[in-house]
Amino acid sequence: MFELLFKYPRAVFSKGTLVLMGAWPWWVFVLLVLAAGAGLGWLIRSKLPEASTQVKNWRAGIIWLLQFALAALVLLLLWQPAILVAELRPQQNIIAVLVDDSRSMSIAENGSTREQQAIKALEGGVLDGLQKKFQVRVYRLDRQISRVPKLDDLKTAPPASATRIGDGLKQLAGEAADLPIGAVVLLSDGADNSGGIDLDTISTFRSRRIPVHTVGFGAEQIAHDVEINDAVVAPRALADSRLSAKVTLHQRGYAGQKAMLTVRDGGKVLAGRQITLAADGVSQNESLLFNAGDAGSKTLRFSIDPLPGEENRDNNSVARLVNVESGKQRILYVEGEPRWEYKFIRRAEQDDRLLTIVSMLRTSENKIYRQGIDDPKELADGFPSRAEDLFPYQGIIIGSVEASYFTAAQKELIQQFVDRRGGGLLFLGGRASLGDGGWASSSLADLLPVTLPNKKGTFHRDPATVSLTSAGADSIITRLVEDPAANVERWKKLPYLMDYQEVGAPKPGAVVLAEMTAAGRKMPMLITENYGRGRTAISATGGTWRWQMSQPLEDQTHEEFWQQLLRWLVTDTPGHVVAAVPSQMLLDDGRVQLSADVRDKNYLPAADAHVEAHILGPGGLAAQVEMTPDPNSPGTFHAEWTADQTGSYLTEVIATRDKDELGRDVLNFARMDGVAENFHTEQNRDLLEKLSAETGGRYWTPQDVSKLPGEISYSEAGITVRDTKELWNMPIVFLLLLLLPSAEWLLRRKWGVV
Repeated sequence: MFELLFKYPRAVFSKGTLVLMGAWPWWVFVLLVLAAGAGLGWLIRSKLPEASTQVKNWRAGIIWLLQFALAALVLLLLWQPAILVAELRPQQNIIAVLVDDSRSMSIAENGSTREQQAIKALEGGVLDGLQKKFQVRVYRLDRQISRVPKLDDLKTAPPASATRIGDGLKQLAGEAADLPIGAVVLLSDGADNSGGIDLDTISTFRSRRIPVHTVGFGAEQIAHDVEINDAVVAPRALADSRLSAKVTLHQRGYAGQKAMLTVRDGGKVLAGRQITLAADGVSQNESLLFNAGDAGSKTLRFSIDPLPGEENRDNNSVARLVNVESGKQRILYVEGEPRWEYKFIRRAEQDDRLLTIVSMLRTSENKIYRQGIDDPKELADGFPSRAEDLFPYQGIIIGSVEASYFTAAQKELIQQFVDRRGGGLLFLGGRASLGDGGWASSSLADLLPVTLPNKKGTFHRDPATVSLTSAGADSIITRLVEDPAANVERWKKLPYLMDYQEVGAPKPGAVVLAEMTAAGRKMPMLITENYGRGRTAISATGGTWRWQMSQPLEDQTHEEFWQQLLRWLVTDTPGHVVAAVPSQMLLDDGRVQLSADVRDKNYLPAADAHVEAHILGPGGLAAQVEMTPDPNSPGTFHAEWTADQTGSYLTEVIATRDKDELGRDVLNFARMDGVAENFHTEQNRDLLEKLSAETGGRYWTPQDVSKLPGEISYSEAGITVRDTKELWNMPIVFLLLLLLPSAEWLLRRKWGVV
């Protein structure tokens, strides 16, 4: 219809420039148009007193507008309007046709695969139309591009496991840098496993003015499908820890139905629960609580059982790696007075084989009682005053102890323990703690997750009930029951606390997990915050021991809560070496970026360390990679390596200085091929439209692609010639010349002023 009215394809108008071919300058045309408009307006206005009452209003304006439009059109035709557009020279330019040959293109829809539909579109006249005007080169696109002599070669080739559109286009731009590429035609479903097309690639095509025309295949929405988008779980855990995973999923065609969500370690089901699927296309988050089990590297698979009629069952599960560690974690607990809370916290820790509480209890002004020490000299002189004595611990608990008990140097050491060492610090409520202990005016006030009231009398020996906040309902620290709703109710039924402490307002970065209600007021009870490399928390009570004393002997609520809180306190405390990779799952690409944060014995950045990564992989593979220091980040080291084979890889990073070992860390990652193409199998039209729009091309549907050979000529790439397209003889012009006076006459007749 567009070409029927405007004579030329749409590309002529979008890529061309309007010019006036008449002998007179354009400003004369503008003056005449303005004069015509003013003259017609004056003429109509002068006749209004004698005109019918029906046109003495907005109708006169309509008549003027129609007359003015006709006059302007006639004047425009006198100035000979035309479009100046660049057009590719026939047979002197190359059109590169890229056919996506990845696994997602083998999905069958309407009786044929997407790739078969693409080949059929080319064989249906598009390829012949292009070959009549240009030299055509056909390429197969997957992780890279490879030229194919004829389309039949695509029919017999097995589908590739991945698509990297950006890499393919970059390769094409490099290989054809000296060739007259007039345009690129990409036939694809838009599935790209590299995360998108980088700006450098798009800039390359824009700078060379090469348009990329995209032809999209595949349904934009799948009628019946459940897909797991992501599963987030901590990459490291202590043995026998309770882990919480957040699984994100969406579905179409099964709104309101039930589905079983499970997590497995090999063939063993760790946890599972039934969920209700949300509305079509709506992303929903579900949590799973499970035990990490024994130490070792584990591949956990999160999955949803297939539903009847599901079109794609390969996207119902994702795998994640978790490194479960068994190293002993030591916590230094400083308590200012004998009390029940101290006794029951230590009792809860005794059931945890990986946690050790080393405590110093002040029994009198100048005496301390030590428990859990490994050496008679440990804590013999009281709280440590040197980094080498304090930093071997992973966490610190400060009970009912006033701030003045610690020297200025010890307070500075505690601050460095959290900020530089990356340890965890927990304050407990008590009559000599927090505000009552003078901590609000101490040098450690910045460390706390709240702004403490700077006054006495904040500790009350009155009952208080506890309830979870929305953040607490999702936190592993406060998860007593797997089901989130049931967990909230479980907390409401806990016995009341024996005392509580006012802690003031939480700081902007803090998270309140539980609240207390006392004397008709709600106050924060359990607050956490990240600080530097570590974390801090406050439990604003000294009365959780009643959760054990006031419930049946077999009830483990108190033990579970404190074990989870103490494990949170120490689990993320880093060692001297912390190794990491951007993603532990390498999908269809073995390139991996290794990084390591290396600290010396005082946990200062060790920029002069020698760091090596020792990698063990499938088939007996063993590799040693030297890591190089980052000049912009002292103590940070990087290395690049490629995992050529699929399977799991174990990496041990070792840092030394002058032949002395500073530390080591272990991480694992895995390469999995042919997995990414199972997800997001609907057509990614947004990516295809953006690519074509950014490069000056056009997005085509399979139904419209037959018009592509007629429009692709209009390009400024390759070898071009400037062509002038006259506009005076367009059908739309003759229609306007007929319709404008006809519309005026009909309106005048209707209004009785003919």
